[in-house]
Amino acid sequence: MSDRSLRGMRLGAQSMETESGVEPAPRQDVEYVCEDGEKITVTFAADAEVPATWTSPTGKEGVLVDGTKPDETPEKPVRTHWDMLLERRSVEELEDILTERLRKLRERRGEKVS
Repeated sequence: MSDRSLRGMRLGAQSMETESGVEPAPRQDVEYVCEDGEKITVTFAADAEVPATWTSPTGKEGVLVDGTKPDETPEKPVRTHWDMLLERRSVEELEDILTERLRKLRERRGEKVS
């Protein structure tokens, strides 16, 4: 029985493929600098769009060495439910609707409506 046992490799431990004839994709190294002088080097594909800023592993934001920090565009203010309601109705209309709904609620409860 032992003369017929199969000898193999551990699963996932080694590959039977070789690296010969394999050419890696073209790359570019891009350098960023933080305000405190820390340099960050990031490798991108040669045809990748390079961002103007990059966050370092330490959490600092770096700017391209040969670029300038982009202007931060102001974000649109958040529209609340109240803002959207005021786009559809005026305050006077809303007060009239509130008064009418309160009157109906009080009638249902059997309260005296004036």
